[in-house]
Order: sequence, then structure tokens, then C-alpha cells
Amino acid sequence: MSAFNRRIVEEFRSNQGRIGGSLADTPILLLHHIGARSGIERVTPLACSRQDDGAYVIVASNGGSRTHPGWYYNLKAHPTVAIEVGTETLIVRAEELEGRARDTQWSKLVAAAPSLTEYQAKAGRRIPMFALRPRRVR
Repeated sequence: MSAFNRRIVEEFRSNQGRIGGSLADTPILLLHHIGARSGIERVTPLACSRQDDGAYVIVASNGGSRTHPGWYYNLKAHPTVAIEVGTETLIVRAEELEGRARDTQWSKLVAAAPSLTEYQAKAGRRIPMFALRPRRVR
């Protein structure tokens, strides 16, 4: 984990899921994911958008990089993961958004975070998005 991400994780956990500074107004979750090849659990802080149905949408922009972030491949290989949101830990199932569902979410997210348009232009790839849907407890 990078030093930057380590600081974000520590601040998130110390402040009941809140981050200060330039990320103060950005909803953040901590994604626990399992390495597709290594099997090692990793934790990555990600901006998210909470949906009316309780799902969380995350974007694999990788800062506008030409490659997907590592966690993208990890979610494809192991889609049932944990997330930390505020002070809660939830078990979720990651679904890559495609077609109309992706287009609708992309439009909403770009309206809220115009920097995504810049990331898309730099990336030279279609930036994937996932809905993280909490599993129902019976």
C-alpha cells in the first residue's frame, strides 16, 4: 500500500469514516479485496457514490491511467468482498456495470465530479464501474 493510501486508511479508521483536507467532501469507502493471483488481502480507499438501493458505486479510473487498477482484476476474480463505510463493515458483491446501467451512472458521477471527464480523456480506455451490493442477511 502506498504511503498516501496508508494515511487515508488510518485517518478513515481514526475518524469514524471521515477524511479531512482535500478529500473532506468526498465520500470514501475502504475496499477489502483479494489478490487475483496472490490471494493476499489488500485494503484500498476509494471514492464512492451511495445509491438509493443501498449499493455503492466505485470507478476504476486509476487516476486516468491507461491501465485498470489492480483492484479491478481482484474484484473480477473474487467479487464477494468486504467494505468499510463509516464505522460499519459490510459484505458486498461487486457487479461490473455495463450498457445502459453504466451509462446512467457515469452521467450522474460526471455531473458530481467533473474530473472524471479528464480521467476518461487521459485513459484511452473505457473506465469500468462497479456496483457494490450488500448481501442480504437472512
